[in-house]
Amino acid sequence: MSMASELPAWAALPAAILVLLGAAVTLIGSVGLLRLGTFYARVHAPTLGTTFGMGCILAASALCFSVLEGKLVIHEILIAAFVTLTTPVTLMLLARASLYRDRTEGNRDVPGSDDVEDLMPPKA
Repeated sequence: MSMASELPAWAALPAAILVLLGAAVTLIGSVGLLRLGTFYARVHAPTLGTTFGMGCILAASALCFSVLEGKLVIHEILIAAFVTLTTPVTLMLLARASLYRDRTEGNRDVPGSDDVEDLMPPKA
């Protein structure tokens, strides 16, 4: 039994647009993962694409089920909060682990600690 036939057109159209937008942005992030050359460049595209794509799809889900159930459904807000909180932490852990590994192996393609200190703002 599908409840999709009970969804009115005024809610189905924005939900469909949000799902398509979320899928397109997630696809762009996935293509960026394949096309970008280094690990450090690759970590940004899927992270940003996945987070924004997830937001669009969750907004569509919240809209659809809120209309179908006749009350505000906020389960998707919790999912979005957890994904938004864990994605940057995962990105930071992966980048730091890769940076540590590359520096200990003597890889010259990673920025040195002197380069990173040049990027930091001066202390007042």
